[in-house]
Amino acid sequence: MTDQRQRPPRRGQGELEAQILSVLRAAEGPATAGWVQERLDGDLAYTTVITILTRLLNKGAVTRERVGRSFAWTSASDEAGLAAHRMRRVLDAESDREAVLASFVTSLEPDDERLLRELLGRAESEGED
Repeated sequence: MTDQRQRPPRRGQGELEAQILSVLRAAEGPATAGWVQERLDGDLAYTTVITILTRLLNKGAVTRERVGRSFAWTSASDEAGLAAHRMRRVLDAESDREAVLASFVTSLEPDDERLLRELLGRAESEGED
């Protein structure tokens, strides 16, 4: 006889990370793993929350501070900062940075390329100050 119960579809690691980061960004300050778990409606095991938070710490996406025998966690940046961090990690993993950047730039839509040029110009002029 087979088990007729349906398991909910498995979420990807990136989805769990995004959910936990979203909860941390909504916090008014550093939050414990238990607090994060509660905000996820107890949908994840406490150990899973700790595992994901630790992975995010290793990626530089969150910080933690000791509070008693536990830790309080804080999101290290907003979504744009996290996306930029992921982009840097991909670039750092490649041996030919110039080729990767050239390929990226040539694949941009015209509006994105114009925006990138603007941002590079601003960064250059701020560096001159």
